[in-house]
Amino acid sequence: MESEYDFSQGKRGAIEPTPPGKTRITIRLDDEILTWFREQVNLAGGGNYQSLINDALREYIQQRREPLEETLRRVLREELERIKK
Repeated sequence: MESEYDFSQGKRGAIEPTPPGKTRITIRLDDEILTWFREQVNLAGGGNYQSLINDALREYIQQRREPLEETLRRVLREELERIKK
């Protein structure tokens, strides 16, 4: 097998470099959480479940920071826009 492969120029670490503004971490999620996010991506026709988790966390943080009055206004605007369509 050694004659078939030459790893002398190989490099250790991630194949793709981490883009600016991103941090590579390892976390443990419950199986059912990960399954749900993967199913959502499949239902949407593809994509990246990690991006979906990132978006969910960002939305959670935004809602925690947003005062109740602003939350109600945002939800009403979203619903009115949905009804118009």
